[in-house]
Amino acid sequence: MAVATLKKGEGRVLKSGGMWIFDNEIASVSGDFENGGIVDVCDFDGYPMGKGFINKNSKIRVRMLTRKNGQQIDREFLRMRVRDAWEYRKKTVDTACCRVIFGEADFLPGLVVDKFSDVLVAQSLALGIDRMKYEIIELLKDTLAEDGICVRGVYERSDAKVRVQEGMERAKGFLGQAFDTNVEITENGVNYVVDVKDGQKTGFFLDQKYNRLAIQKLCKNADVLDCFTHTGSFALNAGIAGAKHVTGVDASELAIRQAQENAKRNGLEDTVRFLCRDVFELLPAYEKEGKKFDVVILDPPAFAKSKNSLKNAVKGYREINLRAMKLVKPGGYLATCSCSHFMDDALFTKTVKQAAKNAHKRLRQVECRTQSPDHPVLLDADESYYLKFYMFQVCEEK
Repeated sequence: MAVATLKKGEGRVLKSGGMWIFDNEIASVSGDFENGGIVDVCDFDGYPMGKGFINKNSKIRVRMLTRKNGQQIDREFLRMRVRDAWEYRKKTVDTACCRVIFGEADFLPGLVVDKFSDVLVAQSLALGIDRMKYEIIELLKDTLAEDGICVRGVYERSDAKVRVQEGMERAKGFLGQAFDTNVEITENGVNYVVDVKDGQKTGFFLDQKYNRLAIQKLCKNADVLDCFTHTGSFALNAGIAGAKHVTGVDASELAIRQAQENAKRNGLEDTVRFLCRDVFELLPAYEKEGKKFDVVILDPPAFAKSKNSLKNAVKGYREINLRAMKLVKPGGYLATCSCSHFMDDALFTKTVKQAAKNAHKRLRQVECRTQSPDHPVLLDADESYYLKFYMFQVCEEK
């Protein structure tokens, strides 16, 4: 087996618990290998560090699979990884719909698998794991079957741009027999139809499951504004909790149509209404009209998709939070979040504080939350932690 040797003083992320080795950290690779193949990893002095798959097309040159010296990467190894991932979900979340495999945090780097009722949606973002995906999916189906779960079908959503950076083409389609890609699910007592073929990412954002549940307690008898509503998940949680009126806003016509259909499925079409508008344009317009809400929810897409975009992202987060705070009634509530890995918690809270200062508001923290446990955060693997979610009471300065 080929051996990748680290430069002296490099591999700090790996040695502190991370899963990645970057191209500039490697002194040499000896032996024959092909992109996507398994290599041994050694420190500069020959000390064994484990095994991972290598890809010379990627800045992330090696993604680690194991730190155990001598571990064979075979079917039994993959079965162990899959079983461990499923057993963890059974202990920590409602498994009717959940993320079953979360890449590096489940020690299967580059692979995501979401379970929507009896359908699996897979996303492969690294060459090495792409070669293993069929076997992993079969092992996962076998593992679920042991608990009486018969998987009806598997759909692949490996259509993300990052695959191009790995030297791979984007891929999308059925892994196996075709099936109806509009899948019915229930989460927190709310019914949805998830479009696993054309919806964003894998079709539905499971990472906010318990954050959606948390906002229910703020929304009874409330007038609620849900910004960047996508297919209406926060808005419908507000509606089912007994809100007087909910307005959901998104710039995507497709998302709004799906949200309206989801409202009808829950008998909430008279309470929860949706607008196809740009949030950045709508919030100042509402401010001019003097509109006020008991609860405002901000669930924007990632504004910072790289370190280079952080400066503009900070401006965006500050602007929408300032506008949102001005629309909250005195003593009302703001739920706000960032799903950008590059926007760390310290920078996000600093940005929200600046927005509050500029809006002449005081914020009283109700809760600080993160992604659902089926998206586990692996300590020291920073790439696994991305979602910051806060609920604040918005108080007037006195």
